[in-house]
Amino acid sequence: MKDDYAKWMLEDPRVNFAISSGDHAAKGIEHLGIQAENGEELAEVYGRLQAADRPVLEEGATTCCYAKSEKSWIADPDAIVWEAFLTNGDATVYGDSPVLAALSANAADGACCARAVPAQTVSCCG
Repeated sequence: MKDDYAKWMLEDPRVNFAISSGDHAAKGIEHLGIQAENGEELAEVYGRLQAADRPVLEEGATTCCYAKSEKSWIADPDAIVWEAFLTNGDATVYGDSPVLAALSANAADGACCARAVPAQTVSCCG
């Protein structure tokens, strides 16, 4: 736990629940995520994102929520933003934010969790 971030990892059911305080204007769910246990599982999840026929923001290696991770983002048909990620280690800083508004009108530009990603990295899959 940090002054601006708390995380709980439940084992049964396996759930990663995190709360962060920030400068977000909107209230409610910022995003949901799928945490992979290893690189093979992350590759499987990435394949499913690509098959979803929705724009995917492939962020790659980043620092987010005091962790080093590999991640991608997608918005579902209801405009809820999802992240798929694999945590590789701890970080001493919270991290910057990608521009998730490129995926969903419901996402704030400064939504969690990692470095800003230029708009051209958002691609359509399918």
